[in-house]
Amino acid sequence: MVWSPKLIKLPAVAMLAVSMSGPTRAATLSDAEATFLDQLVTASVVLEQRCDGYEVDGSGGVQLGARLLGSPEAAMAMIDAYAAAIKARDGESYDPGKFRPEVSDAASKTFRRVRADLIKNPTKACAGYGDAGVDRGLLRRY
Repeated sequence: MVWSPKLIKLPAVAMLAVSMSGPTRAATLSDAEATFLDQLVTASVVLEQRCDGYEVDGSGGVQLGARLLGSPEAAMAMIDAYAAAIKARDGESYDPGKFRPEVSDAASKTFRRVRADLIKNPTKACAGYGDAGVDRGLLRRY
């Protein structure tokens, strides 16, 4: 068999496409994804910090995500990506097909910012973030 540049070109292009698919996917979140993730993470920090009077509103969260992202499936995909990011950060096993580095990075930044506010001024921050979560449908009062 004689080697030709055409024979080498196709596998090289295929390898390049495979190697580029991960970083391309990980580039950035859409504005809608970033908004939903920010609100989702904020609500989860309120719960994690045990702000009194708030609990998760799962169906409200999916409804909000569906409005922002276009479908309940897209909302669930973002929720699953956030869950995978939490598990990865905590060293637990997670579904690598649901993990998105850009979700993990953005969630970490929001988590640190909101948690710092909640630690610095728990009463005011719990009320502010908690009530915003209720207004958006991610949390409910009990």
